[in-house]
Amino acid sequence: MGWSTSQLADLAGTTLRTIRHYHDVGLLTEPERRANGYKSYGVDHLVRVLRIKRLTDLGLSLAQIAELGDGDEHPREALRELDAELAAQIERLQQMRADLALVLHQQVPTDLPPEVAVMIENANLSPQDRSFTVVLAQLLSPETLARYAGTLKDYSRDPAVIAFDTLPEDADEQTRQAVADGMRAMPYMAEMRAAFPDPAGLYSDAPRGVEHAKQTVIKVMVELYNKAQLDVLVRMSS
Repeated sequence: MGWSTSQLADLAGTTLRTIRHYHDVGLLTEPERRANGYKSYGVDHLVRVLRIKRLTDLGLSLAQIAELGDGDEHPREALRELDAELAAQIERLQQMRADLALVLHQQVPTDLPPEVAVMIENANLSPQDRSFTVVLAQLLSPETLARYAGTLKDYSRDPAVIAFDTLPEDADEQTRQAVADGMRAMPYMAEMRAAFPDPAGLYSDAPRGVEHAKQTVIKVMVELYNKAQLDVLVRMSS
């Protein structure tokens, strides 16, 4: 006498619903039926269910198990691929834990990569400049972002910065030029020019491409800064 569906599920340490699902997706063949119409599962069915259960416990999906068929008792290649995926997940989780530890221990903001947030935590950026930096962190490569953040370590809201931050949109020509000259003379600007002699170099290795980075930066700047401030930025780069 074979086993009923409930007995098979109990022996395999699973549920009736799981056994039925294995049938539905084609992983388990239908057994013979007794005279009374009830299913009668044999040893082959039990071994198959135990194998499926073991492979799913290891991390293989039912679709992957279906691709293996019934005969491969040691799916070496599939398990190697799974091992590589798990290794990558573990590395990602370890990095997440390291980032989380940095956020918790140094109480840095969460809208920037922790290592960057640490570098600029004393920069005293204006809300607009900080928002710009947050977006820039999504556009630049990690190496370029680290160089950019390094130029902000000693950034301070000196009179030239305050003049820029408070510049009204209707500022006259003379005022705009004076602010641009003051900003250009800041030590911070010298560091920025040293780090990026060619302004376009800021985007040269952007993961999603130079044009995408440039267009995004333009949109962000137009929203964050008024027309007079944008004019000052243009004058500084000329």
